[in-house]
Amino acid sequence: MSQRLPQFQTATATDEQKAVLNDILSGPRGNLNGPFLGWIFSPELAQHAQRLGAFCRYQTGLPLRLSELAILVTAARWSAQAEWYIHYPIALQAGLPADIAEAIRVGAEPTFADNDDQLIYRFATELYETKRVSDATYRQAVDRFGHTVVINLVGLLGYYALVAMTLNVFDMRAEGQSSLPFAD
Repeated sequence: MSQRLPQFQTATATDEQKAVLNDILSGPRGNLNGPFLGWIFSPELAQHAQRLGAFCRYQTGLPLRLSELAILVTAARWSAQAEWYIHYPIALQAGLPADIAEAIRVGAEPTFADNDDQLIYRFATELYETKRVSDATYRQAVDRFGHTVVINLVGLLGYYALVAMTLNVFDMRAEGQSSLPFAD
């Protein structure tokens, strides 16, 4: 999975590590695919991060299609191989058009038919490119989704940037991943 981290062995796991693994496996994810076997070497970080991740993935108030769109924008910005590999099929299943996902992957400007998709893309892209969101984009997002969901969107983008950094630093791949969506 990663040549930069030691192989994790459940037989020698600490009680804290076992508790994190149990929480992840019994939670909405049900698997350890992603950064979790990297974070497990710091069980306190792993526990906090996996709980934040469960919220950011499942409870932001955004429809799944829009959450997954934001995750794909993040994965592409960071060239996070495993993040894209894991979330691309989820995004398509949630209704994101494949041509939009492909444009994001290759760094092209997508053509959107859905205004919400365009707004989420613009919000995430402005934040990643300028480290800010324009007043116009912010106002449009708040008018459409409300303050709480916009706050949650920022949290989602930040969390998945953390995931991408973890995956990239430790050169982690997803379970079953044999192809790379980005040049390595």
